[in-house]
Amino acid sequence: MITVSKLTLDGAVKVRYTGEICQQKATERVIRAYWTQPTLDLGYTSFEPNDCFIEYYYTERWFNVFTICSANGQLKGWYCNITEPAIFSDTGIQQVDLFLDLWVAPDGHYLLLDEDEFAAASPMLSQRQQLGAQQGLNELLRLIEQHEEMFCTLDA
Repeated sequence: MITVSKLTLDGAVKVRYTGEICQQKATERVIRAYWTQPTLDLGYTSFEPNDCFIEYYYTERWFNVFTICSANGQLKGWYCNITEPAIFSDTGIQQVDLFLDLWVAPDGHYLLLDEDEFAAASPMLSQRQQLGAQQGLNELLRLIEQHEEMFCTLDA
């Protein structure tokens, strides 16, 4: 088991949970975790108890990606967080959240989320963080459009 910590800009823990390592490389970790909270209706999708999250973390990319399936295995979509590159240890993964998120439906349509939060936080972000966030978003959009990596199963 490994502990995932989503951090605020000042390094405080915003969210913490555990998952099981599925794959581990020097610059990438893939874990499996399950939604253990009550149902969270986001409008475009909902996270429900026992939804399976296959989560991709990178030390050289400015994002992470969660492939989300229902408890019965049906693909719901992908939730992508724009973040600083991950920091790996033997027991954990830490990432600083940079506010922007992206939801990708199984048919390839996507929604850019939390642009208002990103804009409000921009004065607190370093130039490196601002450039990294744009780089991460651009790379995600390219992966989606070209149906690469975890997005190779897009229906579009």
